[in-house]
Amino acid sequence: QVQLVESGGGLVEAGGSLTLSCACSSGASTTYVMGWFRLPPGKEREFVAHIRRNSGTTYYADSVKGRFTISRDNTKNTVYLQMNTLKPEDTAVYYCAASSRYTIETYYYTSLTSYDYWGQGTQVTVSS
Repeated sequence: QVQLVESGGGLVEAGGSLTLSCACSSGASTTYVMGWFRLPPGKEREFVAHIRRNSGTTYYADSVKGRFTISRDNTKNTVYLQMNTLKPEDTAVYYCAASSRYTIETYYYTSLTSYDYWGQGTQVTVSS
């Protein structure tokens, strides 16, 4: 069983930065891709970024491309989301997710249903 624990959320002014962490407490070796999703107030959960555990290949939503960076440290079984130039519309609960399914198709991992395990979420609030 894979357990994910996010941390690093908080309140930041527009233009500021935050780094989220997602620690995988067990079962990390059974996962192929780690992803970040977010749930903005009044909206549906949406894809943010994902990273392949072995190759480190990344993919981003257009809304965060150039501002957010996903990375991983396999020695610590931890995935990070560095968020720069934050905007009020980045306000959301951010969730870490892990997929134990393998496909070469990058776009597959932009779907919520492609992930098997989820963290509890961490709140990010960006003030204007």
